[in-house]
Amino acid sequence: MKLPSLEVMLRVNGTGRTVAVEPRTTLADALRDRLGLHGTHLGCEHGVCGSCTVLLDGAPVRSCLLFAIQCRDSEVTTIEGLADGDILHPLQRAFVENFGLQCGFCTPGFIMLAAGALAMEEDMSDEELVEMLSSNLCRCTGYANIVASVKQAAAELRARPGA
Repeated sequence: MKLPSLEVMLRVNGTGRTVAVEPRTTLADALRDRLGLHGTHLGCEHGVCGSCTVLLDGAPVRSCLLFAIQCRDSEVTTIEGLADGDILHPLQRAFVENFGLQCGFCTPGFIMLAAGALAMEEDMSDEELVEMLSSNLCRCTGYANIVASVKQAAAELRARPGA
């Protein structure tokens, strides 16, 4: 049974977007299927793996666990919105430089998780960093390069003027 669509206003990557969704449409599905933002990956669809992590009003959330309608009038940032034009965000660049990705499936979720966490606390200890990153799953890298990537980006973000 097809449910009636509802219009939902989201601010996605700095741009106001209106999307028609059924009440049961997840934020992840709205981003991917309605807005064409395929960087948000769906893995487990149970909130366990973290591949679907985006920022909602600056905080990392599992987009597979939220209905799009719950996010109306919110700011959503996806991996596509992190770079500044052709200039990669420090996290994106650090993942490339430190081989923090292999297959790349989990990478957007890790980067968005770290972006939200570092925006709240740039001076995480190594233990806090590892604990934060352990909430996302990767089957390829063994996490060492992911941790190195986030540490490099955190140092760069702390060194920026006004940080």
